[in-house]
Amino acid sequence: MIASVDELASLLADQRYLADPNLATTLYLALVLGKPVLLEGEAGVGKTEVAKALAAGLGRKLIRLQCYEGLDTSSALYEWDFAKQMLEIRLAEGGDREAVAKSLYSERFLLRRPLLEALTPDPAGAPVLLIDELDRTDEPFEAFLLELLSDFQVTIPEYGTVRATTPPIVIATSNRTREIHDAIKRRCLYHWIDFPTAERELAILAVRAPEVPPALRAQIVAFVQRLRTSDLFKIPGVAETIDWGHALVALDTVELSPEIVEKTLGVLLKYQDDLARITGPTARAMADAARDTRS
Repeated sequence: MIASVDELASLLADQRYLADPNLATTLYLALVLGKPVLLEGEAGVGKTEVAKALAAGLGRKLIRLQCYEGLDTSSALYEWDFAKQMLEIRLAEGGDREAVAKSLYSERFLLRRPLLEALTPDPAGAPVLLIDELDRTDEPFEAFLLELLSDFQVTIPEYGTVRATTPPIVIATSNRTREIHDAIKRRCLYHWIDFPTAERELAILAVRAPEVPPALRAQIVAFVQRLRTSDLFKIPGVAETIDWGHALVALDTVELSPEIVEKTLGVLLKYQDDLARITGPTARAMADAARDTRS
C-alpha cells in the first residue's frame, strides 16, 4: 500500500499535514504491521488531523468515534432497532413465534455504530477508525476495547462475533487528562506529538494558512513560541496558531502590534487567568520582540 516512510510522509504532506520523521515512521509501521496507533499530546497539536489526513491520502473512509464520559456500547458499537422489532412482532402475531424470536436479532434489525461500522467490509478498502480523546472515557470502556484492538473483532451476545475481513487502520488519541491503561498501550504503537519547533511551526503555518504574508507569519510564530514559555493554564497549540493567522489576515494585519495582539488574544488563550496574565505590558513586550523577527 505504502512503500516507505518517505512515501507516507509525502502522502500526508499532500493533505497539508507535515509529519515529522518519527511520526511518519510510527504510522508506516502501523500500516505494515497492522497495529493500532495511540497518539498522545496536548490539545491542538494535530493528533486528530493525522487520522483525517491519512484517510484522505489513502482514499479511505474515515469513521470517527468521539469519546466522552459515560460512553457505552450502544453508542459506540451497536444497538437493536427496537421500534422495528416491535413492528415485526405485531405483524407476526398468530404465526411461528419461535421463528420470529430468532429473526429479531438478525442483520436487518442491527444498528451499526462507529466501532461495528469499522469492521464492515468496504469496497474502497479498510477504513480509518479514529477513536478520539480516549482519555475522556472510563476504564470499563477501555476494557471493552481490548478485543477490538487485539483481534479486530467484537462479540455481540445476541448476534455472535463479528470479525473484520480486513482490519481497519485504528488511530486512538488522548490529551492525557488521565493515564490510558497499560493493556491498551500494549496493543498499540505509541507516539507523543509535541509542540513543534519554530522552524516546523513556520512550515505548518505556510501550508495551512498560505494567505498569511511571510513577514507576519514569522512574527506570529515568534510570538506563539515565546507565549508557550509563559506560565499558562493552557498553552496554545498549533491549531490556535493557524486560527490566529486566519484571524489576523481577516483584520488586514500586516504586522503585529500591541493593539492587535490585545484585541485577538482570545484566539490563542481560552482562560481568563491566562488572558489577564498576558495582557498589558507583557503583551506589548512580546509583540515588540516578535516584530523584531525577520522573515
